Amino acid sequence: MEKGILYLVSTPIGNLEDISFRAIRILKEVHLIAAEDTRTTSILLKHYNISTPMLSYHKFNEIKRASELIDKLDRGENIAVVSDAGTPAISDPSQVIVQEAIKNDIKVVPIPGACALLSALISSGISTDKFTFVGFLPNRKKDRILLLTNLKNRQETIVCFEAPHRLKSALLDIKEVFGNRKIAIAKEITKLYENFYRGKIEDILNNFSKVNLKGEFTIIIEGKCNNPEIADAKILSALKKLVNEKNYSKSKAVKQISQKFNLERNRIYRLSLKI
Repeated sequence: MEKGILYLVSTPIGNLEDISFRAIRILKEVHLIAAEDTRTTSILLKHYNISTPMLSYHKFNEIKRASELIDKLDRGENIAVVSDAGTPAISDPSQVIVQEAIKNDIKVVPIPGACALLSALISSGISTDKFTFVGFLPNRKKDRILLLTNLKNRQETIVCFEAPHRLKSALLDIKEVFGNRKIAIAKEITKLYENFYRGKIEDILNNFSKVNLKGEFTIIIEGKCNNPEIADAKILSALKKLVNEKNYSKSKAVKQISQKFNLERNRIYRLSLKI
């Protein structure tokens, strides 16, 4: 008997229109949908008139369910795995079933679509060339500081998720470890109250009362600049422009460039002596 196919189907992260024709077709054609929360997924299925049977598949039952699903796949049933929102296995269950499917020579097919971390990243205004995604930051401050300390010298952009009730604490810890870097905070992406907060961490913290803390948050953190030669040339050029073209005093220019590039003011001051 030919084995079934395991489909990893990306679903909308807020706006029900953000789903592909292919994803809808697959959800209609498979024998079973394994959903993180059947109540949440039922809203999507009802919207698109999909009547495929569902069962729950979440972090509390994924090991047991994986065994059941593998048995069904071995019998030739096609199964779609969906998370509550976005792409399965990205800070959501499904890694176990994927690993088990691969071990059992079952075909795994990704059905791409919405992904909160990528949507936030491309809208952040921060470099998208290279990035590291760390999922949700740890709940405990000690663990959070340890993780951030291990990341602070990375040159690539850092992306993480955070819960609304921990957002301010997380930002304070990020500032403590990373310094006053440029960040972007994406709130409720694709939903009615979608919003972005962009700027230096300190500025966002100073205006934190304006941040609506309802919903889900993605934090994008600028990577560290580690190339002194390129950085010096770029910084010196920016200093000259402010002093010579905009008539800034050296002290004012040093302060602004220090904030812009997230570098120590003493270093910027030494470069300003070359002007």
